[in-house]
Amino acid sequence: MHHFNIRALEYLNALSKYGSLRKASKMLNVDPAAVSRMLSQLEDQVEMKVWERNNRQSYLTEAGNELLNHYRTIIRGEATVLTQLTKLKNLTGGSVSIAIGEGFITNLVSEPMQTFMTRYPDINLSIEIAGALDAVKMLEDQQIDFAITYAAAPHPKLRTHVERSHPLELIAPKGHFLTMKETPVTLQEIKDVSLALIDTSTGMGRLVKHAEQMSHFNLQPKLQTNSVTALTNFVVAGLGVTFMPKLTVLEEIESGRIEVVPTEIEVLSKATVKVQSLKGRELSLQAETFLDFLMENTSFLRSDAHAIVL
Repeated sequence: MHHFNIRALEYLNALSKYGSLRKASKMLNVDPAAVSRMLSQLEDQVEMKVWERNNRQSYLTEAGNELLNHYRTIIRGEATVLTQLTKLKNLTGGSVSIAIGEGFITNLVSEPMQTFMTRYPDINLSIEIAGALDAVKMLEDQQIDFAITYAAAPHPKLRTHVERSHPLELIAPKGHFLTMKETPVTLQEIKDVSLALIDTSTGMGRLVKHAEQMSHFNLQPKLQTNSVTALTNFVVAGLGVTFMPKLTVLEEIESGRIEVVPTEIEVLSKATVKVQSLKGRELSLQAETFLDFLMENTSFLRSDAHAIVL
């Protein structure tokens, strides 16, 4: 492998920038003969001319421009590494406060959060369980750095850092008669089924209410709750069906206790998970680091629902 002399590449860059050997040498504060000698060695290495002189003007050949692009890539890479090293050096303390929907918490507090706290032991975390409406209010009041919300309505004061597709699914006990249908279930077919619904302070609840309004009738739930855990237990116990994103019940699906029932309720298929912060309020280095970590290490932020393998 060829390792180019970085000093020779630096001289080549100066030659391109200042247009002549004399000017480049002056700006580098290096004897012109030394610059010329270094460029000649570079030409010997690549076995091609890297620059030409035309009267008083100098210019790079095609080979020279290729080497110049390589040099600039090296410089950009070094700048990126230095930036990251500076960040690591400054991550010696501080705290991060976030709000998150209850359905995400199991995925978060298992391996990802443990890994983060091991990697950054001096950063303190504060995690509030909140529905979409409460999370937005906490952002507006600057009580938290960012929020992870589900099916949150558009908001002019909020900035979205990442958005992933996670449809709101119909969840049923294993063997429920709806799981045996050969065609997607409609909202009308759910009307007379034992049903649990979460309240409208959450994105899930508001999305179901929107589907009801579009269908011009109201569902009558056996259980109304503000708890994702209660919804899950309702279905696992065989008491009926509910609406939940697949990401909140992956363990139950994998163990065969519940199933996802295909539906043709379009509004539910468009639901997304968002990470949002308040516009005009920059994330701290600690919050930015935690967000980057979550985007790489949590399934609900790393991938859309269809990409999650069961």
